Amino acid sequence: MNLTESDAKTDVDGVDRAIGARVRARRRSLSMSQSDLAERLGVSFQQVQKYERGANRISGSTLVAASRALQTTVSWLVGEETHESAPPDEAFTALMTPGALEMLEAYRVIPRPRARQALLALAREMAREDEPQAGL
Repeated sequence: MNLTESDAKTDVDGVDRAIGARVRARRRSLSMSQSDLAERLGVSFQQVQKYERGANRISGSTLVAASRALQTTVSWLVGEETHESAPPDEAFTALMTPGALEMLEAYRVIPRPRARQALLALAREMAREDEPQAGL
């Protein structure tokens, strides 16, 4: 099967987004700001934002510097190093949605299981596409 140029571009963009999502997740888990990471990489914080969104590719040397700054491996950042406990790429991609990580953090600290279930039910209801309602 041959990939067309647009298929190859889409695949590369997906890789860039997945790497960016891992960079963001790791940076946040270390409570590191984008400015702090930018300083360690020798780039602007706006550049870190672009890396994390997958809008700009991270060069090999910057990827190595990022792995050092984030106390992880290049293999983990590019998704080659997997562990059974590691979330799949789609989870990292979902966490790139603005507000997703904040929502997850807020959900995690809700003390009552029924309140968490209610919030989840509300989110699922809101996510449904407009469906014709019977009787309306």
